Amino acid sequence: MSWWTTDETHDPARTSWVDGANGHADFPIQNLPFGVFSPPDGDARIGVAIGDSILDLSALADQLPASDALRYNRLNALFALPTEQRRKLRHAISGMLSDRAMADQVRPHLHAAADCALHLPAQIGDYTDFYVGIHHANNIGRQFRPDNPLLPNYKYVPIGYHGRASSIRPSGVAVRRPLGQRKPPEADTPIFGPSTRLDYELELGVWIGAGNDLGTPIPIDQAADHVAGFCLLNDWSARDFQAWEYQPLGPFLAKNFQSTISPWVVTAEAMAPFRLPQPPRPQGDPDPLPYLQDAADRQHGGLALTLEVSILTAAMRARGGAPHRLSTGPASNMYWTVQQIVAHHASNGCNLSPGDLLGTGTISAPDRSGYGSLMELSAGGKEPVALPGGESRTFLEDGDEIILRASATVPGFAPIGFGECRAMICPAP
Repeated sequence: MSWWTTDETHDPARTSWVDGANGHADFPIQNLPFGVFSPPDGDARIGVAIGDSILDLSALADQLPASDALRYNRLNALFALPTEQRRKLRHAISGMLSDRAMADQVRPHLHAAADCALHLPAQIGDYTDFYVGIHHANNIGRQFRPDNPLLPNYKYVPIGYHGRASSIRPSGVAVRRPLGQRKPPEADTPIFGPSTRLDYELELGVWIGAGNDLGTPIPIDQAADHVAGFCLLNDWSARDFQAWEYQPLGPFLAKNFQSTISPWVVTAEAMAPFRLPQPPRPQGDPDPLPYLQDAADRQHGGLALTLEVSILTAAMRARGGAPHRLSTGPASNMYWTVQQIVAHHASNGCNLSPGDLLGTGTISAPDRSGYGSLMELSAGGKEPVALPGGESRTFLEDGDEIILRASATVPGFAPIGFGECRAMICPAP
């Protein structure tokens, strides 16, 4: 079975006996994302989201395929399973939650999601952030190089850098404004202190499944077999630190202080209906080199995802206001596919491991309504973004909360979502 093939678990007519699951905006029975949670009276264990509930898979491990992988408090062993075993597990869980004859047996292992704590889903060995959002690359590059926003390598190489795995946190964990060096234009020497140009970045996270041995590349036509699932990723960025430090080796303190991810892993199997043809490259752009070309990837490598980012300021919160949407746009604005960045990452023999995390880089649309960062929305801080209540922003202030969301939608299939990826900015220490 191919990685883009659908089956009965994707049937929009399939329903669940779990209250509130049918038609749920994020977690209907067609989704079944994995995560790690703690119920009010228990330790961390593996679960699956269904409606507004979480099914304790650890408690039901003896009745499910891949039972050994479900007994941990991280998803790494589950990620490492061959695709076919993960697919069998998905079928078994879907059957449990759709067969009313099993309701009495399974219901005691459901927990209200609102009463549970969510954790990092896996032990993240390594984190690599890419730069595949071409509109973001153009928008940022234009601020520094108006006549030549993209460097010559961009359309040949999926650009990436190694980030910091230890500072990745799940949704809901506050972000402390970082300290670091910055050099204001009017200053002769740099100063050390809190970032004054703190920004968010709207990204898609890619969880690595089965790994590869050191020295053994992953061919592009096998790259999908190494992807376990997806999440949302906010790669917080101190733009003032970045401008001072990024030459010659790229981001460092500007990025490594914290990144935030959504805690649920939407599996590669759940995303099968939402595969699209890779958008054609603009006329005149070079073809990818042969090691990044694959007919199946061209036909199914795109993702039918709509991403959005909202802000909730301290003033909005005080008056009981709702978050204000800053932008929304499609994931089809990625210049390179997920399979291409996996194949490129391992093309030199780099070994990827189950639970490694890849970020796509900021995903932006061609117009302002879909920009994925404040750096773009405010034109580098020159054009403040208007907010409700007379507020405005060029960069983030203490008390601001950023909320990322994503939905997958195509005709003929039930839409699914990713849940929220949110965190609030706290003052510097």
